[in-house]
Amino acid sequence: MRAGAPVRVDRTRAGAVVLVNPNTSTATTAMMTALARRALGPARPVRGVTVARGPEMLTDPEALRAAAPEVLAAGLRATAEGDCAALLVAAFGDPGLARLREAAAPAGIPVVGLGEAALLEAAAEGTPFGIATTTPLLADAIHARVTALGLADRYTGLRLTAGAPERLSADPVLLLDRLERAVRACAERDGARAVVIGGGPLGEAAEELRVRCAVRVVAPVPAACRAITRLLTE
Repeated sequence: MRAGAPVRVDRTRAGAVVLVNPNTSTATTAMMTALARRALGPARPVRGVTVARGPEMLTDPEALRAAAPEVLAAGLRATAEGDCAALLVAAFGDPGLARLREAAAPAGIPVVGLGEAALLEAAAEGTPFGIATTTPLLADAIHARVTALGLADRYTGLRLTAGAPERLSADPVLLLDRLERAVRACAERDGARAVVIGGGPLGEAAEELRVRCAVRVVAPVPAACRAITRLLTE
């Protein structure tokens, strides 16, 4: 090594990324875990865990509030078991994120929220961004989250799909069609240059929309994985 050259310290932490699904759908946990494994690659194992109690979908503010302590409990169990390099809170509303981040800090375990990561990535370098999602009852919470992250000046607005979230989740073809319309409205009517798909359970649709839409679509699970990679290696 050349004398005086800076030494790069490898801060990579061994262990798995633990993906915590704040709803009780094990099928959704499996889907998001598969997306995270694809995003992180074979060098970083991913372990999916599902909260013990709560609804199968988080579609209103009360469900988000109720999920927060369940996320904290699941995250703490994961860290106690060992082999945990990072935690991913895998719901767009990031329930329990702040408390879990605080609890995991003494152990040096980073905690990333799916919504926070996707929004920050979409808005990077001042990019105007919108959000497309299926949950109208969470609109106010989404707007508040954007503001809390200091991104309101770049936010072009929220576009919601037509139809009940439960019905759309049961029909992947219809879900994709309605989400694509919402994404196109964000770009063509609102001027967004990036569109965040607002929901962990919408992860597979988000991947398809990245191919189908001309505007940059930010899929939340890969965005969270990129944030985790930066925290573990920078």
